[in-house]
Amino acid sequence: MQTILKTTVMSLCVFGLISCNANNKKNPETDLSIAKSSKHYQSKQFIKVALLLDTSNSMDGLIDQAKAQLWEIVNELSYAKCDHTKPNLLIALYEYGNDRLNSEEGYIRQVLAFSNDLDEISKQLFSLTTNGGEEYCGNVIQTSMNQLNWGTNGDDLKLIFIAGNEPFTQGKISYKDAAKLARNKNITVNTIFCGDYDQGISSYWKDGAELTHGNFMAIKHNHATTYISSPYDDQILILNQKLNNTYVAYGSTGALKMAMQSEQDINAKGYSEANAVSRTISKSSHLYKNDTWDLVDTEKSKSFKYEDLKDTDLPAELKGKSKDEIKVYVAKKSIERLEIQEKIQQLNEKRRLYIMNQQKKDSSSLESAMINAIKTQAKNKNYTWQ
Repeated sequence: MQTILKTTVMSLCVFGLISCNANNKKNPETDLSIAKSSKHYQSKQFIKVALLLDTSNSMDGLIDQAKAQLWEIVNELSYAKCDHTKPNLLIALYEYGNDRLNSEEGYIRQVLAFSNDLDEISKQLFSLTTNGGEEYCGNVIQTSMNQLNWGTNGDDLKLIFIAGNEPFTQGKISYKDAAKLARNKNITVNTIFCGDYDQGISSYWKDGAELTHGNFMAIKHNHATTYISSPYDDQILILNQKLNNTYVAYGSTGALKMAMQSEQDINAKGYSEANAVSRTISKSSHLYKNDTWDLVDTEKSKSFKYEDLKDTDLPAELKGKSKDEIKVYVAKKSIERLEIQEKIQQLNEKRRLYIMNQQKKDSSSLESAMINAIKTQAKNKNYTWQ
């Protein structure tokens, strides 16, 4: 009997210990027992990131980088550890500085409240378009703090990233007042100026970050994202198709959510094959959760009961099946998914090493700016990276 390799345990440690056998799954009762043993326990720590993006006319490059680099950012966060467990990730998204937005509300829109639905986050990023407007940094920072549920857990890493290129001082709400509110809520504000570093200093973006001990960064937002292909990419993409086949959509939103999953695969590949690979790696990590529509993820919840399932909620292949038959079917899909995720993670370790040896990270990109800031501030809360 083989043991799930160390890489899988590390990537899925938030789910608890896994003791399944990749080759011993012929007996349905054995499958069911293994699936039950892989039920996860929710980590108490969260990395909460509010991303505030300027969507005025000059920010097409910034939005493009956000779309293209989302999955590399998620992957890097999936390697974080806190007290030997993997923290959860929540991302919120705001746009500001766009003429199409309500002027009385300061040209601000909450695109998405804190969510762990990575497909939904990707979808919303791809929905953003730019248009001229007024960029009120203090307004959008304060709005995000007042609207979002930041919680009171002192171990959570609570971060705001605001990106733009106009003076930080614009708008009726002072950025200094917004920074004071952030300090009171234990939230760190990181500023990303899209342009020249010295111009970011003179337009108070650096001061806006320092008031909450955040990072100030300047990026080349109009530079296209560059990708490095690896010898392992084709294998990972083949595994992605197999991974998608392990999802068991149910309920009123199941079919739509599964379609969204496929759509975001296409969006990622629209940038490059390497970006699609990055998304696949994200899908193999503990951060990719679909317990609102997928029976395999939902079944791991302590509150889930098979007795509550209605036949009308089930996909065609499970309609008319008994509770025990459904359990066995879901168990098999769960085992299959764990095996595929393990293979993806193994290939990813080789891919990471290959890319590391090929090219250094571009320090002027949105991805590098965010990851560097997160790692710096995470040290204060004893987060580590594997």
